[in-house]
Amino acid sequence: MIMTAMATVSCHAMAYAQEDYRFDAGGGLGMTGYLGDANTSNLWKRPSWDAELLFRYMANPRWAFKTGFYFGSLSGDSSDMENVFPDDNTYKFNTAFYELGEMAEFNFFNYGMGETYRKLKRVTPYITAGAGVTVWKTSGYTGASFTLPFGIGVKYKPSERLNLGLEFLMKKTFGDRLDGRSLDDPMGIASSAIKNTDWYSTLTFTVSYEFSKRCAVCNYKD
Repeated sequence: MIMTAMATVSCHAMAYAQEDYRFDAGGGLGMTGYLGDANTSNLWKRPSWDAELLFRYMANPRWAFKTGFYFGSLSGDSSDMENVFPDDNTYKFNTAFYELGEMAEFNFFNYGMGETYRKLKRVTPYITAGAGVTVWKTSGYTGASFTLPFGIGVKYKPSERLNLGLEFLMKKTFGDRLDGRSLDDPMGIASSAIKNTDWYSTLTFTVSYEFSKRCAVCNYKD
């Protein structure tokens, strides 16, 4: 009887110690940058804004997989550049964009709280990469393109289920009209998937909350 009671207490203690969550959801706000025909060198020359909604599956303390929906704005003005377009033309644009992407995240440390035997850390840097689709509208033109996002970030856990994050992503688009039709090949050089394509970036601060407890299994047998 005593042994059974002790085993039961031990089992409950183990289940509590190993309790964690599979999913994480939240959102964030940040700033955007643009590189393309109207800005070839300074990513933050004309910053704008972005917002994000995220849903994350946490496979283990090192790996997570995130679905992210971004929306925001990009802007540029070729009159800021030293390069001169043919006929001294200048171009200015404002773009509204919507992006849906799937990302894999690798944490440098085992991320979490408690469970010292797993060496969990409340803070970890991470790297991330994935694929997505971006739809945008500028100057009456609507376009879409596949996107390859990749970048770095840092996560911090102030409490058991709350996460704060800061993430910087560069996003390569497979198109040259993110800044409008007028800036599609303004120098007369044919575009391709690897040249004359537009890039943009997001620097986003996020807040998210974990849910859906994992099952803790007690292997004790009487």
